[in-house]
Amino acid sequence: MTDSEPRVIFMGSPQFAVPVFTSLAKKYSIAGVVTQPDRPAGRGRKLTPPPVKLAALEIDIPVIQPEKMKEPGVFEQLTTWQPDVIVVAAFGQILRRNVLELAPFGCINVHASYLPRWRGAAPIQAAILSGDEFTGVSIMKLDPGIDTGPVYTRQKELIREDDNAVLLEERLSIIGAELLMKTLPGILSGVLVPTPQDENQATYASMLHKEDGLLDFNQSALQLALKVRAYYDWPGAYFVKDEVKIKLRKVHVLSDHRLAPGEFGQANGYPTIGTSSGDLQLIEMQPPGRNWMDGRAYLNGNPEWLEKNEP
Repeated sequence: MTDSEPRVIFMGSPQFAVPVFTSLAKKYSIAGVVTQPDRPAGRGRKLTPPPVKLAALEIDIPVIQPEKMKEPGVFEQLTTWQPDVIVVAAFGQILRRNVLELAPFGCINVHASYLPRWRGAAPIQAAILSGDEFTGVSIMKLDPGIDTGPVYTRQKELIREDDNAVLLEERLSIIGAELLMKTLPGILSGVLVPTPQDENQATYASMLHKEDGLLDFNQSALQLALKVRAYYDWPGAYFVKDEVKIKLRKVHVLSDHRLAPGEFGQANGYPTIGTSSGDLQLIEMQPPGRNWMDGRAYLNGNPEWLEKNEP
């Protein structure tokens, strides 16, 4: 390292990366931040900066927002910042070899899974969707593959029965920040050496798409309940009734099989839908243009729910 205090470039975009960034900024000199471009968001589709950008601007750290890392001038800017290490957390872009090899200590990634399980873009959602007992955070060194690099350290976190992706991400972001701050000094001193991943245990979490949230009632109630938890709040779990899209945030599995797949009913004042195994009780719903509401309130206001049995 050229200075007594290591120079860091931080790469990250969503809320998950903010605790990592703020913890890092309290102890290390961050030369610059690379994050995603501002994107339209919300009902008004207003151009919105990523959370990491807002956090960086609050403490006057320079920010660049390339659409692609290979754009002209991006690598030159990274070079100008003269990093000793590049820290990455949910950045959302693949880094080419020239970036991976720019800093003497390489690119250190805070990944939201217990590697080698759930490499890829949506590890938190994949862990919930698969019914995993636990997930975790891994501090790893990036290589040209997708989360295939060697791991410095890992920490497990149990997945609670009421966890959705938002709640679990909040806990993992804090764990990731704390784990990085414990690990980075050993990396920079050369004391910590990463361990290669076991390729035989590797699984991959594919990128999510908006259409993934559509529920198929030919699946079991348990599978659909996991999907509701995994896909909140994006892409969001939903079904279509009478050409109206209804989102779901909280459901309950009724193991007694009373309704045919896709058939509408009610149980204890809540709307229900039959599946291939068990019924799905709808606890929190969101009709178009409305706020989230209790399923009983929806059923009271929509008595026609029980009049048609085809979703």
